[in-house]
Amino acid sequence: MQGPTTPPPAPFSCTYSPNVAELLTQLQCSLAITTFQAGKLIIISPQSADELIQLPRTFKKPMGLAIDGRRMAIATKEEIVVLANARGLASNYPPKPGTYDSLFLPRAVYYTGEIDSHDMHWGEGGLYAVNTRFSCISIIDDHYSIRPYWAPPFIKEFVPTDLCHLNGMAMRDDKPRYATAFGVTTTPKGWREHILTGGILIDMESNEIVARDLPMPHSPRWFDGELYLLLSATGELVRINLESGKYDVVTRIEGFLRGMAKWGDYLFIGLSRLRKNASVFRDLPIAEKSIYCGVEIVHLPTGASVGNIRYQASVEELYDVQILHGSMRPNVLNHETDMHRRALNTPQFDFWSVEKGE
Repeated sequence: MQGPTTPPPAPFSCTYSPNVAELLTQLQCSLAITTFQAGKLIIISPQSADELIQLPRTFKKPMGLAIDGRRMAIATKEEIVVLANARGLASNYPPKPGTYDSLFLPRAVYYTGEIDSHDMHWGEGGLYAVNTRFSCISIIDDHYSIRPYWAPPFIKEFVPTDLCHLNGMAMRDDKPRYATAFGVTTTPKGWREHILTGGILIDMESNEIVARDLPMPHSPRWFDGELYLLLSATGELVRINLESGKYDVVTRIEGFLRGMAKWGDYLFIGLSRLRKNASVFRDLPIAEKSIYCGVEIVHLPTGASVGNIRYQASVEELYDVQILHGSMRPNVLNHETDMHRRALNTPQFDFWSVEKGE
């Protein structure tokens, strides 16, 4: 006789360490994560000092996520969607009045085509996106599908074949300064041949390769005058010495790391659960230990892991993690729903239109 079966976890269910909600409350922020595998932007907020609440919103293959003040940009499969926080409309959101303190509404959609956008940031020249398919960093505007801004010095032509897997971009002094790629390669997906030893960090200002032999580098970030990045294949957060090209390991986390944001003394780092049947992941040093998908919280001054969020269902791979400062219960409407068309947001006033019959 068989015993009772355990029901599967509910969609998007997750566990979290007891202090995460309290920490987000203290920091007065929410988390925004993208999961291209599940097709969602997910907002994670503190419901109380000991409970989290999350809000999944559908976007087509969401990847890079940029936050700048009240603006949010999401890189999707064929578009880049820009939203802005209409805070004055949040509290009287018609389906759930009195629930939200922020409301991100669609403001623009850029039809880029399939460029496989990875990291994105706003800077002095506008919205910058890592254009992985064409091995360059592009500016996104309303003149062209994309406007190439910079390419690694070994890339001699723009072809849609992912020559070096350019993926990461770090801003410094309000402009792109450092980029990561998986190899100094110029053949279609040639970087796959040396996935564990071919990774590089490039200084975009000098066009010099300042660090080599990196195992799948992702998410370079300039924090407090120093450059950090994630070595995804080994599960390491590292600090780069820009003079020597060497790095110090800040901490090791048992997972495939990708996506990183900082608020206060804390880093919020994305973890993905590896696909065992994917040839690019099968032989990674971290492959057997990468069994969780979620967010790891690291206290940067000490390198100690101080909390985590772990998904039990629906979400297996994350790309980006960002912080929504000052938003304790944000709402997001995507550009394919009708509700956002009823919202009018201006610098002087906000207004919800009323549908006939209401």
